[in-house]
Amino acid sequence: MSGLVNALLIVAVAALVIVRQFRASRIDTDRRWWLLPGILAVVALREPDLLDARHPTESVLVLGAELAVALAVGAAWAWTTRIWAEPDGAVWGKSTKASVAVWGTGIGLRAGLFGVGALLGVHQGSSALMLGLAATLLVRSGILIWRVQSLNQAPVHVTAYGDHVPRSPWKERV
Repeated sequence: MSGLVNALLIVAVAALVIVRQFRASRIDTDRRWWLLPGILAVVALREPDLLDARHPTESVLVLGAELAVALAVGAAWAWTTRIWAEPDGAVWGKSTKASVAVWGTGIGLRAGLFGVGALLGVHQGSSALMLGLAATLLVRSGILIWRVQSLNQAPVHVTAYGDHVPRSPWKERV
C-alpha cells in the first residue's frame, strides 16, 4: 500500500477505536478481540519500508522503542479503563480522563521518536506506526479481557417458576 493509504488507515482505525472507547460498551470475552490488531500487524509487516535498509541498526532501535512505547500505552490505557459488572452479569467498560492523558503522552512520545529517527537519518514509513497501533490495541484488549475474567462475579442464578417447591417423593394417585 502507499504511504497515504497507510496513513488514512491508521487515522481511521485510531479515530474509530478512540471514539468507541469513550462510550460505555459491553465487553464480550468470547469475541475475537485479537482480530483487528492481527490484521493491522500483518498489513504492517508486509510493507517493505518497515526498516530502513541504509540504516539497519538505527532503524531497528527506533522500531524497538516505538513498540516499547506502544506496549506501555496499551497497558496504561487498559488499566485506566473503568470496568463494571451489571446485575445480569454483563461486564461494561469505558475509558476515563486518565485514558486521555495516556493517549496524549503516547502521541507525544511517538512524535519524539519520529524526531529522533529523523535526526539519525532513518527513513520511517507508516508501517512502523501501524505496527505500534496493532501492539497497543492487542495489549489493551488482552489486559481488559484478563481483568474481566478475573472479576469475582457470583454466578447469576435465574429461577424458574416452581423451583424450590417441595415435591412429594412418591407419585400420588387419585
